[in-house]
Amino acid sequence: QVQLVESGGGLVQPGGSLRLSCAASGFTSDYYAIGWFRQAPGKEREGVSCISTTDGSTYYADTVKGRFTTRRDNAKNTVYLEMNSLKPEDTAVYYCATDVVPCDGANGPNQGYEYWGQGTRVTVSS
Repeated sequence: QVQLVESGGGLVQPGGSLRLSCAASGFTSDYYAIGWFRQAPGKEREGVSCISTTDGSTYYADTVKGRFTTRRDNAKNTVYLEMNSLKPEDTAVYYCATDVVPCDGANGPNQGYEYWGQGTRVTVSS
């Protein structure tokens, strides 16, 4: 059974940085994408980024482009979301999710991914 476990959330001041981790297990395929999503209070869930585990291709939403970076460590079955220059509007619960699909470089992660982590809260506030 596929399992995803996020970690690394917390409270950070505006302009600060955080690194989220998504540890994956239980895959029967080497070909899948890991997507990062976030949901702020009262807002719809937003696809932030994704990465394909095969070729490392990525996608970033315009709201985070240039500030967030998604990296993979295939040896550890872990994907990281490195978040820099954080803003109060980045405050949300962040989720990683996966499915046996490529990362869509044009449209980003699909909200219909099959497997989801439990989420980790990020609060950007002074």
